Amino acid sequence: MRNVCEAAAKWQRRAVTYRGVMTADTPKSFSITRRGTAMITGATAGIGAAFAEHLAQDGYGLVLVARDAQRLADFALVLARLGSPDVETIPADLTDPAGRALVTARLDDRNRPIQLLINNAGIGLGKEFLQTSTEELIRQLDLNVTAVMLLTHAALPGMTARGHGGIINVASVAGLVPGRGSTYSASKAWVISFSEGLSLGLAGTGVRVQALCPGFVRTEFHQRAAIDMSKTPNALYVDIDLLVRTSLADLRRNNPLSVPGTLYKSIAVITRLLPRGVTRRLAAKVNSKGRT
Repeated sequence: MRNVCEAAAKWQRRAVTYRGVMTADTPKSFSITRRGTAMITGATAGIGAAFAEHLAQDGYGLVLVARDAQRLADFALVLARLGSPDVETIPADLTDPAGRALVTARLDDRNRPIQLLINNAGIGLGKEFLQTSTEELIRQLDLNVTAVMLLTHAALPGMTARGHGGIINVASVAGLVPGRGSTYSASKAWVISFSEGLSLGLAGTGVRVQALCPGFVRTEFHQRAAIDMSKTPNALYVDIDLLVRTSLADLRRNNPLSVPGTLYKSIAVITRLLPRGVTRRLAAKVNSKGRT
């Protein structure tokens, strides 16, 4: 994707922006307000943690989902000091059906409604496709796709019944660019298509769905996937606080596709305007060995 990023950088001076479709029948008064409750998966690091910190400062109650119980407990104390009135933690592995069931049960609880769901948990695999085990591939899709689908399915009935709610599904710019046989890119393309389709289908219900498509962000993601990012130029990274602010602002505007940063907005435009074959040739110049 790096060569595509560099090609797109030439477009920045044109201030090209990408906007999703705003449905006229959804109230413009929609807002991320105080005293609501947000659930965030993959909440203890990276993008999930940044969302949690921003929402805590806005007075949101939080339900944090991650695998590490101690890390969740420690982070909950931080968020309480930042201003969250209530922080609940759910230690759960979303690649495990039992873990997903635990979280969907919380979403089903109509006595403790969730106003905002952020499906952030996801993984990449720092291996070639043929060198990756079937167990690893299934685990990746269980987290990147199955968990997103099931948690969204559990959250929507309560949101539509109340006539208000938001879901942010963290995808990736990689889902907009043809990958080199990458299951990660394919999983994120699924999240984008799923979110945009739901956004259209939920028009008029008061519920908004967004696919958030970050570019490179300084988080633990690449380290966990054993992907070497040492040669990636600083200019290709998006500030994580800007990413969160952009996503929440786009949710207020009912933009179903949020692409933070001028560079990556340009990439979103390029990939949709250029013939698919040209986009593939640009993507083919990227040395994506060791990633799936």
